[in-house]
Amino acid sequence: MSRVLSFSTDHDFADQLPSLIHKSGYSNRSQFLRDASIHFADAKQRGDLQSMAKELMVEGTMIIYYQHGVESKLMELRHSKDIEVFSFHHNCLTDSHTCVDTMQVRGTARTFQNAIDHLNNTKDIDKVSFVAAPIRETGCC
Repeated sequence: MSRVLSFSTDHDFADQLPSLIHKSGYSNRSQFLRDASIHFADAKQRGDLQSMAKELMVEGTMIIYYQHGVESKLMELRHSKDIEVFSFHHNCLTDSHTCVDTMQVRGTARTFQNAIDHLNNTKDIDKVSFVAAPIRETGCC
């Protein structure tokens, strides 16, 4: 069951809100504000990966764009004792002439910081990013 919440804002923000919602791909103001609130609270609580407490356990998705020839480096990461890999997916992106691997992972913030630093300094790895899963106290899993 839904609850109605309200909040006050200045006129400029109120005027810009429909455009923010539309540009973000939302068609529903309530869903936009809910997701924006959750994202903002998560960012304030944990920060980005670089500012997280080093020993904080975090789950999320690593995304690695690369050229052929570095698969062994990625295999090392997938078999690391420091990072738990729940799933792994490889795809070849033909228009951008690059490969991309996505991995759903769990480990400490320090482990991911070190892995990303190492991968960013590896020849033929084009881009590495990590998207932390949102913090939830209850849910489907």
